[in-house]
Amino acid sequence: MIKLIECPRDAMQGWEYFISTEKKINYLNTLLQVGFDTLDFGSFVSAKAIPQLADTKDVLPKLQLTNTKLLAIVANVRGAEEAANYNEISYLGFPFSISETFQQRNTNSSIEQSLHTVEAIQNICLQKNKQLVIYISMGFGNPYGDEYSPEIAAKWVQRMAQLGIKIISLSDTIGIGNGENIAYLFKHLIPLYPDVEIGAHLHTTPNSWKTKVEAAFNNGCKRFDGALKGFGGCPMASDKLTGNMPTENLISFFQQQKIDLKINQEKLTTAMMQADSVFV
Repeated sequence: MIKLIECPRDAMQGWEYFISTEKKINYLNTLLQVGFDTLDFGSFVSAKAIPQLADTKDVLPKLQLTNTKLLAIVANVRGAEEAANYNEISYLGFPFSISETFQQRNTNSSIEQSLHTVEAIQNICLQKNKQLVIYISMGFGNPYGDEYSPEIAAKWVQRMAQLGIKIISLSDTIGIGNGENIAYLFKHLIPLYPDVEIGAHLHTTPNSWKTKVEAAFNNGCKRFDGALKGFGGCPMASDKLTGNMPTENLISFFQQQKIDLKINQEKLTTAMMQADSVFV
């Protein structure tokens, strides 16, 4: 079964203009009716770091819950403790960069410090009946010259699996992954960790999305992140066309594979139209 994770949080977090709380609520409520497995809807990080999502706590009580599960991003133990107190939230997501430079920029901590953070957040999740999703950020390379190889990425996946993490998403943070290295990692990692759900959080340019999806899917990946119309993406990407994986492209791809995603097409169309008024 293919799992689609819709990521409006990733689309919104770096958006130049503040999206009103009311617009966020309306958009998220439509997305909750589309039929996605999970909605990455907000984050519990400092308002100074991500002002766009400072209203996550105001948005959450207004969401009309469906079978789609909620995921919130956290960057430290304090945020995890806060997010874990909400019964509505099923998953806490933590971006674990395997680039030392990006980890410092993203969470103001070293890789070693972040490993301790992961351990602490995992304990919180176990106590509060949540599940931790680890994003292996810069999983296909980085722009800083930090040492990278697929073997380094695989080493960190192994480390997370040893900590009992059951969902690990390989993140093409700046969109530089290609068919070859995406295929290599999924082909080698998925058989090694049959009890771990290894997903793909791929950023892409308009012309490279299909190669990336095919490489992951053909090598066993069944969990895919996307954002409608490809909004968002990492500001560190060198190509301004690099954005999130467009969810509509994922849906089209899997429909061509004759896979029933159980998507409500009418609500999807509504959400696509809404996206144009949200991201203006």
